[in-house]
Amino acid sequence: MGISISSALATASLAAADAAPAAVQKLQPTTTNSADTVTLTEAERVYQLYNQGQNVGQIAFSLSLPMQAVNSYLGISTASS
Repeated sequence: MGISISSALATASLAAADAAPAAVQKLQPTTTNSADTVTLTEAERVYQLYNQGQNVGQIAFSLSLPMQAVNSYLGISTASS
């Protein structure tokens, strides 16, 4: 009695699919460790948002900062009138 390759592969694929959720479940962390959390300074948050493509006005609004403070963090000087 012979077994076809396609049926053997199908059986192996089904067995792997059944085992996959258990493997994924083992990879998920069970606790949250506060040592894994990084707190950014205000200046670092400004740099991060700027590097993500936000402009000065958007950064000032999202961080509730004056635009002058954002410009200062980014080293942007504004002409005084």
